[in-house]
Amino acid sequence: MQVKAPDRAPAEHRAPPEHRARRSPTSTPLWRSRKVQGLAYAAPTALFVAVFFLLPLLLVGQMSLSDWPLLAGDRGGNAPENYTDVTDSPLFWPAVRFTLLYTVIVTVVLLGLALLLALLVQESRPGAGFFRTVYFLPGALGLASASLLFWGLYSPTTGPLSRTLEKLGLVDEPVSFLGTPTSALLSTVFLVVWKFAGFYMLILLVGLQRIPHEVYEAARMDGASRAQIFRGITLPLLRPSLALSLLLCVTGSLLAFDQFFVLTKGGPDNSTVTIVQLIYREAFQRLNLGTAAALSIIVLAALLLLNVLQFRGLRHADES
Repeated sequence: MQVKAPDRAPAEHRAPPEHRARRSPTSTPLWRSRKVQGLAYAAPTALFVAVFFLLPLLLVGQMSLSDWPLLAGDRGGNAPENYTDVTDSPLFWPAVRFTLLYTVIVTVVLLGLALLLALLVQESRPGAGFFRTVYFLPGALGLASASLLFWGLYSPTTGPLSRTLEKLGLVDEPVSFLGTPTSALLSTVFLVVWKFAGFYMLILLVGLQRIPHEVYEAARMDGASRAQIFRGITLPLLRPSLALSLLLCVTGSLLAFDQFFVLTKGGPDNSTVTIVQLIYREAFQRLNLGTAAALSIIVLAALLLLNVLQFRGLRHADES
């Protein structure tokens, strides 16, 4: 008796191995899928942002629309009274003008000096690593600690700067570096430049080192001068690093608080009150969290608008 072998489907009609694997009951579990793993990796950061940014932001928005005393009292809605009270404050517009003036001075001086330092230590020459470290070291010090250090240096009675100037015969009496509005502003600018010049130098140095040396060599072979190379090659190719430095410097200057709180306390005669100091005064001296929250929302909106304008300007500059 002859047994007939079972018919087999041709090779072209058989299911591909990957299809058979998909139909297999031992497929990849859901918890091992790439989507679930991606959500698991992003969950801690999302939770952190929600707890420490979104929820406080919502609370500040609620406070800005309410009568919210710091210690005790009834809390009720009073919109938009907090926002009108902010602009009616006699310190609001002087604080805005001073903050803008301080931002312009610090941005120009700080980024200019940082670019100069980056160009000085750009080439790998003997001692370049040492100077890079020395320039960056002040950036490792906290801003409040640096402000306290300079407060001691600026002291007209116990500070070494005033005594040194007297011994050199340059002045006849102790110098009050923080005694006038102009000297207080310039002294604070000097502190900030000393503190952050190395940090921005490092950002710009990374941008300089990403420029190919072949571009410089080709420009020199064509007879370009140093000034022409700087204007035509260095600055255009350094634009991303300059944009990042500009964004960080402007934002940090507009939110200045520590240096003025330690050095000047807003004096003399409230001439060095910044917008963040005004928020602090409304919240912890006048004990009015509602007005302070409204001012915080105004500052946040201004920073968002400024950053959007900066990004658009940089985008148009790159496209042109």
